[in-house]
Amino acid sequence: MSVSAVYSRILLNGAKAATLSALSDDAQAAVSAAISDLRALQADVSALSLFSSNESLRDISTRHLPYLAIPFVYAEIVTRRFTPEPDARLEVVRVAQANLNAYVNNIETLEIVSPEDRKLYSNSTASVNDPAQRRELKIRQYKAEKEVKSRVTALRSRLSSGGSDLDSDAETDFDLLRSLLPSSLQTGSTTADDDDEEDDDGAMRQTALMVLRLLYAHAHTNLTNLTQELELLRSAPPPPPGGSQATQPSDGSWRLDAPTFDRNGPLLDPSGKPLRPFTILPAGAAERSRLQSQVFGPGHSLPTMSIDEYLEIERQRGNIIEGGGQASADKLTSSEELQLASEDDGTAAAEEASEKKRLKDEAWAQYTDLHPKGEGNTMNRG
Repeated sequence: MSVSAVYSRILLNGAKAATLSALSDDAQAAVSAAISDLRALQADVSALSLFSSNESLRDISTRHLPYLAIPFVYAEIVTRRFTPEPDARLEVVRVAQANLNAYVNNIETLEIVSPEDRKLYSNSTASVNDPAQRRELKIRQYKAEKEVKSRVTALRSRLSSGGSDLDSDAETDFDLLRSLLPSSLQTGSTTADDDDEEDDDGAMRQTALMVLRLLYAHAHTNLTNLTQELELLRSAPPPPPGGSQATQPSDGSWRLDAPTFDRNGPLLDPSGKPLRPFTILPAGAAERSRLQSQVFGPGHSLPTMSIDEYLEIERQRGNIIEGGGQASADKLTSSEELQLASEDDGTAAAEEASEKKRLKDEAWAQYTDLHPKGEGNTMNRG
C-alpha cells in the first residue's frame, strides 16, 4: 500500500475516533490501528526523505504538504488512547507535547506562519496572571483562528465549485487533511503516487498552507491544555499501596476510633481551609425540623389574618377615624340639637333641654368675660 493510502487510512481512523466516545471499543480500536499505521508511516517518510533540513517551503511539493502534519496527527490520536494509570497517562502527555512542539517548530522554520502569528501564539494564556490581559489574549487568538478558518472555508468552496474533488463536508482536522490527499486514494486505492511530479495548482497549495496554519493554532491550544494536564498529573497523590482496594480487616471488634478534632480550636486556617468538620444547621432537633419545613416554603412571610379582621382590630383600638363627609356636615351640632329640643313647649324634655341650653350659654358668657378677644395675641400685636 502506498504512503498516501496509509495516511488516508490513518486520518479516517482519527476522524472516527474523534466522533465516537473515547471509552468506546470502536474508538479505542480505531486509535490503536491509527497509531500502528502512524509508526509505519513515519518510518516510510523518513526512508523516502520527503523533507530535508536544507529545503525551503518553495522546494516542497504541494502533494507533500499534508505530510508536514504527521506529528500533529500523532499527538491528536495518541491523546485519545485510554490510559487509566496516571504514570501511563503522564507518558502519553509527554509524547504528545514532543510531537506538537516538533510540528510547531517545523511550521515556524518553513515560515508558513507570519511573524505576527508567531508572536501572538508564543504567549500562552496560562502564563498570563492578569485576568484582563489573559482574556484579551484569548480574544485575539480566537479572532486570528476564526479568520484562518474562514479563509480555509472560502478556498475549499472555490475548489469544490471549480470541479475539484475536494471534500466540502470536512468536520474535524483529520477530515481537512484527508481532503487534501488525491481523491483516488481516499477510497483505498493502492496506486503508486509518491513520484516527484509537481502539483502546480496554486489554489490547492494555498488551501494546504492555510490548513497547516489552522493546525498551528490548534497545536498551541492543545499544548496549553496538555501543560495544565501535566501539572495535575504531577501533583496527583500516589495510589495506595497494595492496589486500589486498601486492605481492611473484616473483624470490627478491634477497630480504632477515628482521629478526634479539637472542637474548641479555630474552624478555618488563615488561608480559608477547614481544620475540622462542622455543621451549618443548629444541633437541636426541633430547630432543625423547623428549618427543614421551611425549605420548600415561600420566600416571603404569609399573612396571618384577613384585611377585614385587621381593620376590625384597629377599630377596636380606636385607630380608625369615623365620620366626615357630607353626612357629618349635615348633622346638627349639640347647640342646634338643644335649641330644637327646647322649642317643644309644655314637655319635660323641652324644659330639660332649655335648661341645658341656658347653662351652656351662661358658661360661654362667663368664659368670654374672663377671656376677652385677642387675649392670647401677646407676641404679634397689630
